[in-house]
Amino acid sequence: MVPRMLERYREEVVPKLTEEFGYKNVHQVPTLTKIVVNVGLGEATQNGKLLEVAADELTSVTGQKPVIRRARKSIANFKLRAGQEIGCMVTLRGGRMWEFFDRLVSVSLPRVRDFKGVSPKAFDGRGNFSLGVREQIIFLEIDYDKVERITGMNITMVTTAKTDSEGKSLLAHLGVPFRQ
Repeated sequence: MVPRMLERYREEVVPKLTEEFGYKNVHQVPTLTKIVVNVGLGEATQNGKLLEVAADELTSVTGQKPVIRRARKSIANFKLRAGQEIGCMVTLRGGRMWEFFDRLVSVSLPRVRDFKGVSPKAFDGRGNFSLGVREQIIFLEIDYDKVERITGMNITMVTTAKTDSEGKSLLAHLGVPFRQ
């Protein structure tokens, strides 16, 4: 089964981008290569259970087991030692990536309170886009009643676009609601 968003990319977005930027070859058209979802929990240094709960929530949202991230350096002011567990992340590729992207754009982002669109300034200069989500409860997979603590997450969409304008155009055609 081909994910709905991948089908849309192939049938609608590729011809639009080819016309817009004048690509001569289909392989020049930028595409989404991976999505990285990261949850950073500084409080996990005091309470290890927070990280387990965040990892379980991230598993239910993405459908993939997260990797536990550890601190690289010791920072005395934050009571942080090198090697302590402080976050978790998932890298999505292929079908899971397209399914997650579809759910993010069509279901989860519209559930954000007072949503006016995502900032078009969050590009890195090479066509990749980062998005911060303040509450994990915008995802339908998370049961609101079982949430003990509201945590945010960073979602990075990595594309093959060479410039920010190509990346923005790709994501806009795929349905990311950019702020005007």
